[in-house]
Amino acid sequence: MERFRVKVHRKGIIVLPAEVRRRLGITEGSYLELLVDDEGFRALKPKSLLDAFGIDGPKALEVVKLIEASRRREVEEEASP
Repeated sequence: MERFRVKVHRKGIIVLPAEVRRRLGITEGSYLELLVDDEGFRALKPKSLLDAFGIDGPKALEVVKLIEASRRREVEEEASP
């Protein structure tokens, strides 16, 4: 595990070193999750659906979209008198 020292700026802003951003694929607008305990915190890059489905990502995302559309239709039908 590598260590990086960063400075906390006004409003709690920290700057992630470029090497860290490149390695983790963090770009402007990316979200991070902070895990906090009594010893400190860890910043994690959350997995996207594309990451979770690996090489089947685009195909799996299409399936998710189809399921979502189907469920939306079911809800609309249930709500209709």
